[in-house]
Amino acid sequence: MTEAELLKLIEDGENIRVEFKKSTTEITKDVYDTVCSFSNRDGGIILLGVKDNGEILGVAPDAVDRMKKDFVTSINNGQKINPPLYLQPEACTVDGRTLLVIQVPSGSQVCRHHGRIFDRSHEADIDITDNSDMVYQLYARKSGSYFVNKVTRFQMDDLRPDLMERARAMTTSRTANHPWKSMSDEELLRSAGLILKDPERQLEGITLAAILLFGKDSTILAVLPQHKTDAIFRVENLDRYDDRDVIITNLLETYDRLIAFGQKHLSDPFVQEGLQSVSARDRILREIFSNSLAHRDYSSGYVAKFVIERNRLYTENANRSHGHGALHLSSFEPYAKNPPISKVFREIGLADELGSGMRNTYKYTKLYSGGTPEFIEGDVFRTVVPLAPIAVEKVGPQDETQVRTQVGTQVGTQVTLTDQILAFCAEPRSKAEIAEHCGYKNTKGFTKRYLRPLLDNGQLQMTIPDKPRSQHQKYVTVQKPAPEN
Repeated sequence: MTEAELLKLIEDGENIRVEFKKSTTEITKDVYDTVCSFSNRDGGIILLGVKDNGEILGVAPDAVDRMKKDFVTSINNGQKINPPLYLQPEACTVDGRTLLVIQVPSGSQVCRHHGRIFDRSHEADIDITDNSDMVYQLYARKSGSYFVNKVTRFQMDDLRPDLMERARAMTTSRTANHPWKSMSDEELLRSAGLILKDPERQLEGITLAAILLFGKDSTILAVLPQHKTDAIFRVENLDRYDDRDVIITNLLETYDRLIAFGQKHLSDPFVQEGLQSVSARDRILREIFSNSLAHRDYSSGYVAKFVIERNRLYTENANRSHGHGALHLSSFEPYAKNPPISKVFREIGLADELGSGMRNTYKYTKLYSGGTPEFIEGDVFRTVVPLAPIAVEKVGPQDETQVRTQVGTQVGTQVTLTDQILAFCAEPRSKAEIAEHCGYKNTKGFTKRYLRPLLDNGQLQMTIPDKPRSQHQKYVTVQKPAPEN
């Protein structure tokens, strides 16, 4: 590398593909951790003789040859770095000082340092050896296989025929003589690549993709208990939320509920596209939801989100990344991450060709709010769409937390969380159900602050009062006697 190139790297600082090491006389252990993490991620450059803050110290001139020899010997030692790597440090001069530059390419296999697996996150090397989910995702990235193509032991009876009929109807509404029109359900699945042969057992079966698209809820829960999408509207109640929909179902109905949630809470000023009036809001929602559902990493336990706030909306989903950082329309290269799901979405009209979603989101965001959307690649993929203030005005939820009641005059009073709990517990509810309904995860703190006072003042009672700690314990509202005439 040239001196100018190295100075630019140092000026820009450490990041996911650049690491500085102080090493001036010895190759320290953490150098090999970084080699391992770069190999496991996207590759990168290590500069020896530079402090973390970018100060150039330089490698001691009499130590350069020895350090190069020690490094090459170590990374060729399978007991230290496995599989062995074949890298050669390059001595370069910057500001009159010698630096050792190590360029590490992205490896085709998972790399270990002394039996430990490291991955790169921002400017840090993370030991993921004991995190089974992250190790699985790393192996999946390296193998190039698709998690959703995994063959299951479930049968056609575990799928919903009505969803396959819906997919068939959606395709024929777009193309009258679409091949799926005359196919049986099994033929449709085979055509879409949703029935495959398990290479190990040599047995055919329906895939995870088929279950995600057309499975019964019980089937989905059995194979992917972590599958969930959380839709949140947070404009007034910033501590929790104003409205929420926790969606645990197949992808087609997940798409429907996300669209309905977005339409419920976002205004819809029609805009002109050429000579035609269009709903920019609906076009944006279509693109971001089809992208999130078709391309997310379903092997991850990360809960996918759709959040509406006062000045923006965003989606987040687990992702098998092909890089890190903001994506730009001019240089973006799309990758198919779940081809069978993407194929079905294209056939039924929920998505267009690969890469079109980003272009369309740019286009319709300009029309909707005048802003520019952001697409941020990483282990969690994030799409952020800026909103104009009018987008969330007078469109919020009309549920019990926002209900206004008339008392004498037209003075309204907002229903409290206590009233919300009492209304919800008209039927017996568990502590976890009540906390979830109110947007709390910590049931201990929730009990102390809300449930205990209601129990103490007699507004709420236990269904098993003689066993307060019973795992079957539920809580029910105490009904007030009707007033006598």
